[in-house]
Amino acid sequence: MGSADGSYGSEAERKSGRRRSMRIMASCVVAGALAGCAAGPDFRRPAAPEVSAYTSVPLPARTVSATGAFGGAQRFDVGGDVDTAWWRSFGSPRLDALIEQAFRGSPTLLSARATLQQAREIQSAQAGSTRYPQIDAGATGQRQRLSPSMLGQRGDAREFNLYDVGVGVHYRFDLAGGTRRSLEALAARTDFRRHELDGARLTLAANIATAAIARARTAGQIASMEAMLQAQAEQLAITRQRVRLGQAAPDDLLALRAQLEQTRAELPMLRKQLEQGEHLLAVLAGQAPGAMKIPDFTLDEFELPSELPVVLPSELARRRPDIEAAEALLHAATAEYGVATAKLYPQINLTASLGSQALSTGALFGGGSAVWSVLGQLTQPLFNPGLPAEKRAALAAVDAAAANYQGVVLDALRNVADVLRALDYDAKTLAAQASAEAAAQASLASVERQYALGTASYVQVLIARQQAQQMRMNQIAAQAQRLADSAALYQALGGGYADTYGKPGGVAPSLSISPENSARPDAKIHDPM
Repeated sequence: MGSADGSYGSEAERKSGRRRSMRIMASCVVAGALAGCAAGPDFRRPAAPEVSAYTSVPLPARTVSATGAFGGAQRFDVGGDVDTAWWRSFGSPRLDALIEQAFRGSPTLLSARATLQQAREIQSAQAGSTRYPQIDAGATGQRQRLSPSMLGQRGDAREFNLYDVGVGVHYRFDLAGGTRRSLEALAARTDFRRHELDGARLTLAANIATAAIARARTAGQIASMEAMLQAQAEQLAITRQRVRLGQAAPDDLLALRAQLEQTRAELPMLRKQLEQGEHLLAVLAGQAPGAMKIPDFTLDEFELPSELPVVLPSELARRRPDIEAAEALLHAATAEYGVATAKLYPQINLTASLGSQALSTGALFGGGSAVWSVLGQLTQPLFNPGLPAEKRAALAAVDAAAANYQGVVLDALRNVADVLRALDYDAKTLAAQASAEAAAQASLASVERQYALGTASYVQVLIARQQAQQMRMNQIAAQAQRLADSAALYQALGGGYADTYGKPGGVAPSLSISPENSARPDAKIHDPM
């Protein structure tokens, strides 16, 4: 409290207070210097896969070739780069336009972008509230009734107004590095959201390409089935006439009718697939199915990529969004372990205030009394069983994140291996289907020549046409599968990317994820000082 004349202590008392304040400030400066140390080990990227190939059986340098459309051999360019707009390798401008439209209007991407922005703002908010001092301004006004007897004086009680204005500063020194680790964890989770956005973009492009190819395949199969249905209807009409003339048995007519109805029943299923595929493409592009006209994709407008890039397994771990997202979660878990460790060490808080106090508002900034305070607080946990348990829980979370990372890497390697093998067998399947279709066409041409010479019936021609159309449908399916698996390879490789460490295709320093390795935090404090 102030003295009777309104002053606040003698000059010696004020000097003594300033010396105490200087000592407190000096202690805080020392604590701030120590704040450069951070609890827990620094995170290092896990080691890249040590395998040099995706499959135990070496892949051929190129696939087999076949006659006809999409029968060209595809060469595997090991170590080649993947174009960021890889879908353009299919040579369809309408597919390119649809994917670009989806990138602008897809709700999935909009949600992922908003989630990434949210993570960035949370990180900025946490950094602003912990990395820098907090400064607050305040003003109060109150009316009091004070008895002089509280000060050991005589006299009647007095009533007065008291006004205060001031500025307060609050700061927590990051002595053990808990704040830094907390911000590091938030930054890692922001990276996780960014990789999620990259993965959503890659998946969206792959889904649209696959759905467009499926639409083209279904359209081609519908055309072949309609031609087959027409041939069966003609054959049924001729057989009906032969039954009337007594040249065919009624059982032959019944068998042909059953075959015709079976083919007719398959046609609505294909049309259903066609329309459902169009609905899917509209939604992927961010539009309602009834509000958008989907391009009528056909196989003729696509090109089969002649060269397919194949990145090395060691590089795959640095480019696939799902692997990078798992790595970001491992980074966050490691940093959060440092946060839990830092809670076991001393915490220093500094609070200071400076203001003016007066009996009237007019005197606040002129005749008021200056008031100030400096408070330094040091807290060291002595007995809190919950903190060691929290540290052990954080360590278990690191182990779980490391195991999850390893699982994601293994799934990615399997994914690439499956697609590479599928491409090899797709080419062999198409070669066989092309040979079968060529044989069916040759058989049809032979029967048509015989029919022209009068040595074969028209029914035989119709049967040969049906067989040729069936082979054509099988060939269409094989052609579309080569295109779809080519798109699947681009997706499995992570699409085009720019390395976050500044080098295109570069690989950061690596280490093994093992219980003995420092990628798994231990119980010691990492001291970089």
